[in-house]
Amino acid sequence: MPPPDAAMEAFARQRPRLLRLAYRMLGSSAEAEDILQEAWIRWQGADRAAVQSPPAFLTRVVTRLCLDQLGSARARRESYVGSWLPEPLYEPEPDEMRADEITLTLMLALERLSPLERAAFLLHDVFEVPLPDVAAALGRDPAAARQLAARARAHVKQARPRYSVAPAEGERIAAAFFRASSTGDVATLRGLLAEGVVLQADGGGKVAAFLNPILGLEKALRLFAGLARKPRHEPAEFLRACRIDGLPGYVSRERGGVLQTTALAIEEGRITAIYITRNPEKLRQVAAALAATPPDGPLS
Repeated sequence: MPPPDAAMEAFARQRPRLLRLAYRMLGSSAEAEDILQEAWIRWQGADRAAVQSPPAFLTRVVTRLCLDQLGSARARRESYVGSWLPEPLYEPEPDEMRADEITLTLMLALERLSPLERAAFLLHDVFEVPLPDVAAALGRDPAAARQLAARARAHVKQARPRYSVAPAEGERIAAAFFRASSTGDVATLRGLLAEGVVLQADGGGKVAAFLNPILGLEKALRLFAGLARKPRHEPAEFLRACRIDGLPGYVSRERGGVLQTTALAIEEGRITAIYITRNPEKLRQVAAALAATPPDGPLS
């Protein structure tokens, strides 16, 4: 059996990939870290001399732990207050969490899959795990694993980004949206938002947020105009432009001092979806990152 330091080194080499897999399965960085802790314990207790491929073994362990976790996670989401959004990946993040280039939009599409479909798609299509290893991780034969991946691929096809947005353009649109939405500038918002724009806000019952998605341009315009008319003790504060799980966006301090991330899906220069996260439990990493570096400050 290899010495303990060799076991630790083997696990450390796989850790970035395993962390990405667990996050993409669960939508929570904290839960992903817990999964890796359990995987490390199982790796320590395994007969490593009998393990032919540590990457395949560890992938199988993490996948099965995530599948077990997804059952309870989905039960919790059924009683979740309002819209549920994945924990935002505030960027710059470590490369280990963004190497797969999955966006927040695709993460939401993955939520509509069964746990096995989600695992099959991520392992085969995103992490490029060979089909026999996918089948072993799922406890299915290769034909069933292939069918799961194909079914998932068809379901998430529309969520794949069709247009790439240059960083500078995304930042310009995000800044313009912040200014217009904060002041209720309906004319500017009408030029920024797509006709079928969708707005989702996740407060988790911890802070105020829209309970149901806002669908369509006119409803969104009325919403922002109404919010701007409400008396506020202090204006919204733009803290930092950033990318959030692959989408252009920003971090802001809103009414009542509430920290908020806003991510924007953009197609052909128009905002097609707005994802707002306000649940403080999901913004701990964002708050820590802001504390470590000074904010950008007010927009000019």
